[in-house]
Amino acid sequence: MKENIIIIAILVIILGLSALYIYKAKKSGKKCIGCPEKSLCSKGSCSSCSCCCQNDSTEN
Repeated sequence: MKENIIIIAILVIILGLSALYIYKAKKSGKKCIGCPEKSLCSKGSCSSCSCCCQNDSTEN
């Protein structure tokens, strides 16, 4: 029983920190948080990230 509470607490902390990271990133205006080439996406030269590249190409 004690182990279950510890595991649940760890999962809640991990999920909470993940949600906080996403919230802060979106609030700061980042378009594509999970893109490995997010630094290139803003310049329009992203090749593999579909989440921001498609949006950037339709806006221009």
